[in-house]
Amino acid sequence: MNLQRASGILLHPTSFPNGVLDEHAYRFLDWLASAGQRWWQVLPLGPPEGLTGSPYMSPSAFAGSPALLADPEAMVTGEEAAAFRERNAYWIDDWIEHGGSLEDQVRFDREWQALRDYAHDRGVRVLGDMPIYVAAGSADVHAHPELFQDGLVAGVPPDLFAETGQLWGNPLYDWTAMRADGYRWWIERFRRAFALVDLTRVDHFRGFVSYWAVPAGNPTAVEGKWRRGPGAHVFHAVEHELGPLPVVAEDLGMITEPVVRLRRELGFPGMVVLQFALGGDPTNPHLPANHEEQAVVYTGTHDNDTTRGWWESLTDEDRAWTGLASDDPTWSLIGAAWGSRAALAIAPLQDVLDLGSEARMNLPGTEDGNWQWRYAPDALTDERARRLRELTEQAGRAG
Repeated sequence: MNLQRASGILLHPTSFPNGVLDEHAYRFLDWLASAGQRWWQVLPLGPPEGLTGSPYMSPSAFAGSPALLADPEAMVTGEEAAAFRERNAYWIDDWIEHGGSLEDQVRFDREWQALRDYAHDRGVRVLGDMPIYVAAGSADVHAHPELFQDGLVAGVPPDLFAETGQLWGNPLYDWTAMRADGYRWWIERFRRAFALVDLTRVDHFRGFVSYWAVPAGNPTAVEGKWRRGPGAHVFHAVEHELGPLPVVAEDLGMITEPVVRLRRELGFPGMVVLQFALGGDPTNPHLPANHEEQAVVYTGTHDNDTTRGWWESLTDEDRAWTGLASDDPTWSLIGAAWGSRAALAIAPLQDVLDLGSEARMNLPGTEDGNWQWRYAPDALTDERARRLRELTEQAGRAG
């Protein structure tokens, strides 16, 4: 797919003032449109994992989160429920058997689609997020154990940032079994995603080329080994049934040439993050001079500190190297993102509000205090909308 030049804001629905799809969600979309933005990016919409609240560790790869419902007691008719069950026959019974509620899923779809329609009416499209892996205790693993490997779990190898690697603990896919099934689980997963969003970010894209497999029970990821992923085959199978795939590849981290080749072969835009542009490497893909046109550029992602917090953590030398305005570094970085040749520019709402580290969404490798930030009801001012619109128009990104 080809992205058109535009910009948008990253904000998960849990960060609305009440954390649900209520009137604040609609006001946000009004504000977004008034600011000249054409994209709203969210994180995964599934039920979050109970202990950490992470939307990337969900008990279902298909279900919507009932915690987002503005009206969890809304009436659901039998005829509405039956139609939903028919449309979602592949997964809904598995979710119900896992303890989920059909009525909550009908309510979620009703509230979410009403909000998405409201966004479309204002020229705003939704960019979603698909985690590559599922939780060990998920309905997906329970319903399809034959599609997952025994004795191995997901992680990433040791690197400069983590000397023992990262042990995620998710079940790993049995790609041989999935290929024998025609990748049906992935076809249905993408079908569900495209029913909810207009474009989806595929997390940990490099895992489709090769993935780090760690023996279950190991205390760290050190003893893992690289194993080959399915490459383009899974995406070709999905495309054969669903048509062209509106996908952005999350290709951050230690990316090898085969990963770059696969992304380009599939025609997926990648990601660049301006906070990662520090350092003296002239080949750094995050440097504005190296941005591809078919890419999404971020000031920072949900895993980064806010730009204000990031700036305050830098040395004087690094601050000077960035070339950002010291009296207004956050909006200076937003300006750099909006000025990039990358087709789509995204900033977290925290950056538009110029908030510090207290507003950080997630600190990878920690369990406490994440996924909890909400903006104040009076934060979305006309003044900030005007400033963002002016920048957007100057950068040629306005709708």
